[in-house]
Amino acid sequence: MSVQSSSKTSITQRFDSYQPSKTLLVWACVVTAIATMIIGFSWGGWVTGGTSSKAAAAAGDVARGELASAICVERFNAAPDASAKLIEFKAITEGYKQRQFVEAGGWATMPGQTSPDSRSVQACATALAV
Repeated sequence: MSVQSSSKTSITQRFDSYQPSKTLLVWACVVTAIATMIIGFSWGGWVTGGTSSKAAAAAGDVARGELASAICVERFNAAPDASAKLIEFKAITEGYKQRQFVEAGGWATMPGQTSPDSRSVQACATALAV
């Protein structure tokens, strides 16, 4: 038992008396920082500012398209001859002709714009076709 005790004491004493050099401490910090970044960007979900800006812009575009589509459908349904127009719209089988029908009706043109956005026209036509 005294052998283990002296062995533990010597390891503990060696650990307590260990004085790492400044170079070793600096390199340990550098390696830790790099490992943290690799783990953060690979598995932690971290992104750069540019990636974040692109994602925010894409989300904004999608939201605007959905809002414009909802407004388009609401305008279409609020028209006085909506039921007749819906029958006429659903009789069209080609998708591009349906989009042309929505564009010609003016339902997809948002206030302050002179022409409708192609994504909102597509979304509106898809929503009306259902």
